Amino acid sequence: MDTAALKHSWSLAESLGDEVPLFFYSHLFYTHPELRGMFPVSMATQRDRLVGALGRIVSNVDQLDEVTAFIQQLGRDHRRFQVVAGHYDAVGLSLLTTLKHFLGDQWTTELAADWAAAYGVIATAMVQAAEESESDSPAFWEGLVTAVERRSMELAIVQVRPEPALTFEPGQSVAVETSYAPRLWRYLSIANAPRPDGSLEFHVQLVPGGQVSSAIVRKLKAGDVLRLGAPVGNELTLSSDEHGRDLLMVAGGTGFAPLRAHLERIDLDWQQTGRAPRVHLFHGARVPWNLYEHRLLQSLAGRPWFTYTPVVSDDPSYPGRTGLVGEVAVAEGLRPDALAMVCGSPAMVRHTLTQLRSAGLKAGDLRFEQFATLEDDGASGPRRDIRDGQPSAQPAERLGSAR
Repeated sequence: MDTAALKHSWSLAESLGDEVPLFFYSHLFYTHPELRGMFPVSMATQRDRLVGALGRIVSNVDQLDEVTAFIQQLGRDHRRFQVVAGHYDAVGLSLLTTLKHFLGDQWTTELAADWAAAYGVIATAMVQAAEESESDSPAFWEGLVTAVERRSMELAIVQVRPEPALTFEPGQSVAVETSYAPRLWRYLSIANAPRPDGSLEFHVQLVPGGQVSSAIVRKLKAGDVLRLGAPVGNELTLSSDEHGRDLLMVAGGTGFAPLRAHLERIDLDWQQTGRAPRVHLFHGARVPWNLYEHRLLQSLAGRPWFTYTPVVSDDPSYPGRTGLVGEVAVAEGLRPDALAMVCGSPAMVRHTLTQLRSAGLKAGDLRFEQFATLEDDGASGPRRDIRDGQPSAQPAERLGSAR
């Protein structure tokens, strides 16, 4: 398999812009009209996600060993769309037809065979992972909304009780669909540790033009039902060996959600055992009223193991810490032995990581995830799958857990 030829041919296709996904979807829906109902009514939000994601994965098949777990998770997660093996065939044929159309004379017998072989490897890995997961988990969970609290003009906190119970680790996220925005799945971080009643908490930030975030913040109410995908992600999870390490947490906006899950777990352990790592949380917001869990965190700061520092960037009258949260965290909370966990917008995460690395923190002591706020949904969560976003093996490219 000539991986260099795969990458080169994909780069040529990418350079053509919107023409490629338009042709791809036209071919897919013309040859398999039954698949149209699996996609959003408005394809404007879909754009090049499916074809772009497939192209990048397949053309980098030589790195398969590095992203096997990611591809397998994609296969498991796509069960919520009722995807079966035959659908992979339809998508693959449309992908190859699209490449043939745009590459013209460069679409040789050898290149066609390489693309077919590479796609087959990826599709097989996804299908096998999906089949293996059928024995121990449903395709999706139905979650009863038990409460929706509008915490600010732009943010809602949602309590959900899934059925059956959903097993997850603090730091993970799930794909969520609401009937107010059908067939638009968006990732939301789970903002709590596992609870006896199985309930989940989500923090959803309203983004202008975001169909999912707008539906959840403005329309969702107690008694509604959400559909939930399987928990995914390990960027902000901790292994059993890491549970005792001191933590430096740096959050921007609803990037606090997955870190809150860890705080809840640590506090429960402390109440039961009297032991806890030292934790210093820096929570940044543009304006004071966006520090939406300020009271909770002030109360938690009474614990001997927890320190809380709110940071406001856009209000010079604020009496507390002002400026960029990453800079304040490095100046006031840096400990060489601590594990740093960073979550927020792409700009905030990039800046904070730069500050932490410049201060001497090792790459192995950094955990981070950044949320997409520029895509059409803006639903405060990571963008992880082929249907919903651009997959990547790198946490920094997982747009969204705010996913």
